[in-house]
Amino acid sequence: MLDRSDDRTLRDLLDEQVERQPDKTWLVVESAAGEVVELTYAEFATRVDAVAAGLAETGVGPGDRVTVQLRNGVEVVETWFALATLGAVFVPSNVANTAPELRHVIGHSGSVLVVAAAEFRETVAKAVIEGCPGVREVVVVGRAEAGERTLDDLRRPGVVPPRAGSADEVVETIFTSGTTSRPKGVLLTHANSLFGGAQAASALHLDGTDRLLTALPVFHVNAQACTILAALTVGGSCVLLEEYRATRFWDQVRRHGATEISLVAMQARTLLAQPECETDREHAVRRVFYALNIGVDERDSFERRYGVELVNGYGLSEAMVLVTLAPVFGPKRWPSIGLPLDERTVRLVGPDGEDVAQGEVGEIVVRGRPGRSVMLGYHDDPTATAAALQDGWLRTGDNAYADERGYLFFFDRGKDMIKRSGENISSMEVEAVLLDHPDVAEAAVVGVPDPVRDEAVKAWLAPLPGRTLDEAEILAFCRERLASFKVPTIVELRDELPKTSIGKIEKKSLR
Repeated sequence: MLDRSDDRTLRDLLDEQVERQPDKTWLVVESAAGEVVELTYAEFATRVDAVAAGLAETGVGPGDRVTVQLRNGVEVVETWFALATLGAVFVPSNVANTAPELRHVIGHSGSVLVVAAAEFRETVAKAVIEGCPGVREVVVVGRAEAGERTLDDLRRPGVVPPRAGSADEVVETIFTSGTTSRPKGVLLTHANSLFGGAQAASALHLDGTDRLLTALPVFHVNAQACTILAALTVGGSCVLLEEYRATRFWDQVRRHGATEISLVAMQARTLLAQPECETDREHAVRRVFYALNIGVDERDSFERRYGVELVNGYGLSEAMVLVTLAPVFGPKRWPSIGLPLDERTVRLVGPDGEDVAQGEVGEIVVRGRPGRSVMLGYHDDPTATAAALQDGWLRTGDNAYADERGYLFFFDRGKDMIKRSGENISSMEVEAVLLDHPDVAEAAVVGVPDPVRDEAVKAWLAPLPGRTLDEAEILAFCRERLASFKVPTIVELRDELPKTSIGKIEKKSLR
């Protein structure tokens, strides 16, 4: 683990592994079309240097933010590490983002450059033109059109890029939904990133023989910390799938010799829905990291069918990332989210800030040092930072209770947030878009149970006087402004919505 005197960066960690085992396979990527690319540690570092040198020529340097809109692939990982090499800041964007959402990511972060797949060309152009004057250039991954430069055009093989950065400097700004109408930019330092990878590796008992596989996106901290950085920490191998398809996922797990995988509920459920095969138990997987929300019967069926044990846990971007984990070699006490990890002190507190009694529900708060074991803060948002980081404690907004043995059990999200297929959705963000519709007077959005995706997004709407609401038209309005996973899947129209005694919409009665 990191101590306070440690001034290593992400690039330092990569260089250490290159020196130790240059010819070992480090990164394996399988595209949606089934094409596989394998890179050794040395080959990957060479590619990172070439990209970093090219980015430096464009003017990217220490502290500069660069938004990256790419699916899982070699390019997203090498761009991340190229920026870390230069002391610049990686700003990953969800590839489902619409132009208004992307505009917020680029504009609020103050990005000077955008690296995006060619398929997102129109979305990026619209976002930049409509409100991101600070962007100097858009670099394309894929086939370029007239006037564009590709990431391959930027590469400068053999050129040694300038090195910058230190442990306490920001290396990533990752946007996360919560209690606000716009996602907040979580500031993560090099030290945060190294801490996250080391914690995951230690908690999951990984070593250099492990091959970690995920189909979760690199623009989320789960894939970053629990797969990429954990593998890099122990000198193992990382396998990235460009997309998840239940029909072939387990074959990919077997073919790539994966020893550890990360799943979310939707993936576990869709795997169970596939026809059983006599080879389901023929694999090298030692453990499956899993986070929240699956039933006991589903867990039992999954473990029995695939011959693996699900290891439940809890984490969040602001803590980069794991806070608790069920013991790998001990009682799981399902559906517990486990015990606090090493170097984690966790309390459950009531509204008064005092610890709640055993068995009572309280907010999860995590002791941490900003920029080391918890986030440095929120980008350009001192109010939100002050609310989240109080007297050495990170307030998560999530609620849990503890049993007599100290195991934590997740209760609910105090944040006004919806969890759908592993994605966090701010209900306030969806409500803000709905209220922008010219015919909508009132809107309330909540998560409702969904048998596959954890929660569905349900919206209750009331029209302005004399107006009529058309569900199809409203959903089309949302699709232009919200990522597809945020668009309501259930809409209920009412003349008016229920109110509390002080006139606020009463979501409790709607639920």
